[in-house]
Amino acid sequence: MALTNNDIMKKLRVAHSFRDDDIVEVLKLADFKMTKSELSAIFRKEDHEKYVPCGDQLLRNFLDGLIIKLRGPMPPKK
Repeated sequence: MALTNNDIMKKLRVAHSFRDDDIVEVLKLADFKMTKSELSAIFRKEDHEKYVPCGDQLLRNFLDGLIIKLRGPMPPKK
């Protein structure tokens, strides 16, 4: 069984002990705006009526923001 983007987000959330506020801040680092209520829909079970699948763009921006948080911003090119 393959992992979905939602599964990857859940695993990264647990691995880094992130709360919703932390994830929203990481997304802001990648210039991606998302509210806590929009984010909570991603972490719901698939059979829940308010479940929303995590898109590739959201996962990509979260990973970009996580890189910035952990390594710092990319230095300017010369």
